[in-house]
Amino acid sequence: MIAGIHHCSLLVEDLERSLAFYCGVLGMAQDAARPDLGYAGAWLLAGNQQLHLLRLPSPDPVAGRPAHGGRDRHVALVVDSVERLRERLEAAGIPFTASRSGRPALFCRDPDGNALEFVEIAIAVGSGSLSPDRSVRCGSKSRS
Repeated sequence: MIAGIHHCSLLVEDLERSLAFYCGVLGMAQDAARPDLGYAGAWLLAGNQQLHLLRLPSPDPVAGRPAHGGRDRHVALVVDSVERLRERLEAAGIPFTASRSGRPALFCRDPDGNALEFVEIAIAVGSGSLSPDRSVRCGSKSRS
C-alpha cells in the first residue's frame, strides 16, 4: 500500500531566513506550484520528494534539544557528497556533527532548530532505489 514518502513538513518562524538556509546554503530549489494555503510557506524539491516549510507557530521548544540531531526527531536527506556539504556548512558557520554510525552522514539544525540528517548514498541511475530490500512486516523480526 505505502509506496514512498511524498513530503515532510517543517514549522519555521521566519520563511525568508529559512529559504536563505535551505536554498542558499543547502542548494535546494523551490517548487513554484505551491497554492495559496492561507499561511506563508514554501515547497522545496528533494529529488522526487518535497520538503514543505510552514510558517506557523511551533509548539516545540528550541532549547533543551539533544546536541546531536541523530538523537532527536529528524528528516534525512540524500546528498551526493557529504564532503561538499561539510564545506558549505563550515563556510556558512553552521555547526554540524558526524554520524555516529560510521557511515558518510552529517547532522545539523536549521535556523528553527529542526534536526536534519544528510546521508551520502549512491543511487543507481533510473532505479530510484536507495538501499537493498531489507523489509520485514511491522512488528516482525523476519522477512515477509
